[in-house]
Amino acid sequence: MTTIASERPAERPARRVTLRTDRERAPRSERRAGLLLSSPFLIVYLLFMIGPLAVGIVVSFFNTTTVKSGLGGWVGLANYRTVLQDSLFWSAMWHSVLFTLLTTPLLVVLALVFAILASRVRRGTVFYRLAFFAPYVVPSSVVVLVFLWMYTPQVGLIPKLFSAVGLTSPDFIGSTSGGWTAVVLMTLWWTFGFNFVLYTAGIQDVPTEVYEAAAIDGASPWQQIRYLTVPLLSRTTSLVLILQILASLKVFDQIYLLLGGGPNQSTRPVIEYIYDTGFTSYRGGYGAAATMVYFVIIVAISAAWYALRHYRTAAAERAAEQPAPRAERRTS
Repeated sequence: MTTIASERPAERPARRVTLRTDRERAPRSERRAGLLLSSPFLIVYLLFMIGPLAVGIVVSFFNTTTVKSGLGGWVGLANYRTVLQDSLFWSAMWHSVLFTLLTTPLLVVLALVFAILASRVRRGTVFYRLAFFAPYVVPSSVVVLVFLWMYTPQVGLIPKLFSAVGLTSPDFIGSTSGGWTAVVLMTLWWTFGFNFVLYTAGIQDVPTEVYEAAAIDGASPWQQIRYLTVPLLSRTTSLVLILQILASLKVFDQIYLLLGGGPNQSTRPVIEYIYDTGFTSYRGGYGAAATMVYFVIIVAISAAWYALRHYRTAAAERAAEQPAPRAERRTS
């Protein structure tokens, strides 16, 4: 008995060491496989994202021009000071923010409403989904040409509809208010499908048993949408909201092609301002500095959203870990 008891402790440490080495080798092989599979994306990301960003940071410290080769002379933080004091930059930044305020609520709410309606249609579901998403894949230049013809005074479709009912059509091209209206309407029709697809995917993840149980309890379709669908899509709504805010802040194509920032630069967004500064005024260093300032603003918004989401997730986990309160016993 004593020999058996003395042999067992000597065998156990060797087995434990073998198990530990196997467990340590597995993550290393998985990491190598992950790096190997992700290497094509990482190479492209470094070449076309991190590389240009690093070049832009370097150029922003020089008085580089786009008509001469080389970086030019060193100016340090002078370009950044000029950007922060430039009223035209902040005016263009306000135009981007205004466009975001005008389009984001509509693109989020309308996408949610139409996604819910399309999910409750019994026939033609595929047709409605395709019809709502199809404009999103159309190039911006084609969309602008179509809407430019529709907005053209006297001969366009929309001015003719206004005149048919005895009303005066807004000047969609020559006035500031009309220009913003034209851009917002075109953006709603063009980019509406992306948020629609995200909401459709979120609705498909909701179990059908939830709606069946609500119907058995007597909940009407409107009550199911209000108390089940909308709350269960809160995470999808958070994602759609931040993606739409970032996309709206980066607006350029439709305003540049439709209005050219006019009339009198009253609709010029910040990216068009950077484009005009770097490629029209040939101030490459200053344009790079303006780009870096704008980049910091976008990163700050993304970081704030991430911190808020992390805080809400942690708060929800803490609330779920807390034990449920026990019912108090009644004493007579």
